[in-house]
Amino acid sequence: MNLPFLPTLSTFFIILSAILVAIGWTFIAKRNIQAHKKTMTAAGIAAILFFIIYMSRTLFDGNTSFGGPEDLKIYYTVFLVFHIILATVGAVFGIVSLLTGYQSKIKLHRKLGPITSIIWFFTAITGAIVYILLYILYPGGSTEPVIKAIFGF
Repeated sequence: MNLPFLPTLSTFFIILSAILVAIGWTFIAKRNIQAHKKTMTAAGIAAILFFIIYMSRTLFDGNTSFGGPEDLKIYYTVFLVFHIILATVGAVFGIVSLLTGYQSKIKLHRKLGPITSIIWFFTAITGAIVYILLYILYPGGSTEPVIKAIFGF
């Protein structure tokens, strides 16, 4: 199986970020604030790396369309929209959670952190499923770079 490099790399970083969030949870449960802070910062960096790779691929290579059976395409599309909404909400919550932690707004951080983490776990899981559907279970469909679609080159 010949897996595409950039989608595989971006999926690695989103899964890594979720694993780091889980590790960060265990640190804060043990009241190890410094380790929690470092781990959550690393999770944020992994998420940023995912986003940079994903956006670069979208601009210059394009997004891969669903290459599976036509009768499954509507289910895939609904699932993808759900994933995109989760990712967007999760990113906003993640930024706010990190900022409240860094700014020592602990009361708000304690309320947002668990919600953010759960959203992020589901984002990573659904992202991995999208990857599996596009590149492992079914052959990827066509791609067109956004730059070409918009500007014609």
